[in-house]
Amino acid sequence: MNASDIAKKAADLVSGDRAQAHGDMADNFGRCADLWSAYLGKRLDVELTAVDVGNMMALLKIARTQTGEVNADDFVDGAGYLACAGEIALKQYRR
Repeated sequence: MNASDIAKKAADLVSGDRAQAHGDMADNFGRCADLWSAYLGKRLDVELTAVDVGNMMALLKIARTQTGEVNADDFVDGAGYLACAGEIALKQYRR
């Protein structure tokens, strides 16, 4: 699997039927941000955003590359999460 294959598979995943299964990505990531912020609220003085969720999920995938066997899905999913975070961020700044 080369870089183009990874990017294409990530693009296929983020543009597929995930919205039907999980709802709008910005809404879903926003709900995650709200829940994570509530969970972390007593420990950190921070309110997470939908973009933070996408970036942090990519970091989770990056962390997974550091242990165990090489798994192409970690790279595909990481690219997909960053792509989603980028789309959400760009839409926010265009308002």
